Amino acid sequence: MHVYRPLALLGALLVLAGCAGSGSAPQVAPLSPAQVQARVERLLPAQTADRVGWARDIQVAFTAQGIEPSTQNLCAVLAVTEQESTFQVDPAVPGLGKIARQEIDRRAATVHVPALLVSAALQVRSATGKSYSERLASARTEKQLSAIFDDFIGMVPLGKTLFGTFNPVHTGGPMQVSIAFAEKQARDYPYRVDGSIRQEVFSRRGGMYFGIAHLLGYPVNYPQPLYRFADFNAGWYASRNAAFQNAVSRASGIALALDGDLIRYDSIMPGTTELAVRALGKQLDMRNPSIRDQLEQGDSLDFEKTRLYQRVFALADQAAGQPVPRQLLPGIELKSPKITRKLTTAWFAKRVDERYQRCLKRG
Repeated sequence: MHVYRPLALLGALLVLAGCAGSGSAPQVAPLSPAQVQARVERLLPAQTADRVGWARDIQVAFTAQGIEPSTQNLCAVLAVTEQESTFQVDPAVPGLGKIARQEIDRRAATVHVPALLVSAALQVRSATGKSYSERLASARTEKQLSAIFDDFIGMVPLGKTLFGTFNPVHTGGPMQVSIAFAEKQARDYPYRVDGSIRQEVFSRRGGMYFGIAHLLGYPVNYPQPLYRFADFNAGWYASRNAAFQNAVSRASGIALALDGDLIRYDSIMPGTTELAVRALGKQLDMRNPSIRDQLEQGDSLDFEKTRLYQRVFALADQAAGQPVPRQLLPGIELKSPKITRKLTTAWFAKRVDERYQRCLKRG
């Protein structure tokens, strides 16, 4: 029998060589919903309550959006969720009532609504028997606060006219996703909505669905998820755009804030980044209208294919004598009524990345 073993081995090697040369990779069957849920349960931090519920809602979000439930993608989602809420569907915010009132007063002053009018409106009794001011003072979570405000706008005379834009709650749910983003992404939401998308964001299923869309629902060329984590905080492609701003600075000598904002959306006047790029117009062989048109693609992956992007980096690489980074953590200081200490987008991304690495070890 040993006489034939080399021949058998040779035959097996020839079969393997034939498979390798054919150019066809072995097909891997997609995971079933139960298998994805089991993977999520294994990756969740040990102290997480209702692991089955979290796993189900995360799996549905991945399936509905056609996102690969790889360990890396799942860990990215779990890391952001742990950072934002420690897996609490509607986390409490210390001093929320006071924060909300201060924000309401600030916004009222911005649009010249008298403070006395705001105070008088808040003294109106609500359906619970308490005034809206009393209910605001006792609010502990963003879901409670948002519900109070929706009720307030509908009940108080001229409430929508005077206070319709003053709702201080702009993010919510276990991933603290933007409510405005969720409303734009609601077309393919897989659940029946009895109330509003705003209310869905405060649920676990809605908060995870829209949070996952914000984190993973766009293509990038990043070499590591650290930059997605920064984008989650600063906006899609902020890390790529911050690197572009750095390249513009290298090529022009003009210092720029590396915040990922390539154009001003609040004015027809060019912003600092656009003006710096215009200063390179002759070297780029581009006129101002073309520069503007291509900068407007900064919210998509296609920006990297534009003449502007490629020429700016060519100039920057030449000036630096070596390739400059194609992604950088944006230099943004986080500002919110809820934030009481100095934090940055880079800090957020690095904290999430630490949690991501621990999750990979669990997997």
